[in-house]
Amino acid sequence: MNKAFVKEDPGNDEDEELAPGLRLPPGSKNYMTRRGYDALRVELDQLVRVERPKLVETVAWAAGNGDRSENGDYIYGKKRLREIDRRIRFLIKRIESAEVVDPERQQGLEQVFFGATVSFSDLDTAEEQTLQIVGVDEADASQGRISWISPLARAVLKARVGDVVRFHSPAGVREIEIGAVEYR
Repeated sequence: MNKAFVKEDPGNDEDEELAPGLRLPPGSKNYMTRRGYDALRVELDQLVRVERPKLVETVAWAAGNGDRSENGDYIYGKKRLREIDRRIRFLIKRIESAEVVDPERQQGLEQVFFGATVSFSDLDTAEEQTLQIVGVDEADASQGRISWISPLARAVLKARVGDVVRFHSPAGVREIEIGAVEYR
């Protein structure tokens, strides 16, 4: 059958394609910090204003070269264009559903909530760590930012300095003691 008559699945539910760590729990809000929100806006702007127009120009040029069935520039360009369009739709959905929480406005809170930077020590290894609880889209463990839906973040939510918290990690049950809670 000719591809012109086949309706392509636009990927209406991009969340199903996401890694489990990026999916929001059903019915939950899409919390993110101002930094995470701004990063998504910058990425969307880059795709819409720079990358997509350049690619459309390349695809139009390649289409004008004749036979499209063996035209690598055209075939790759169309595929990349679909990927960019899918990412744009995803970013628009995430930005529209975002609930921006400014951690600095939570100064003075003694409990751990979204946006908190938490210092804690593992009671088994005496290893100290500091992590910030951030939105799903901005989590980066190597930078010390974990998603608010991660097991560790869920375990420390509403804890106070001095509390001992137990949670299940891939290495088994761990106990940590909260050393400091800051909102930066």
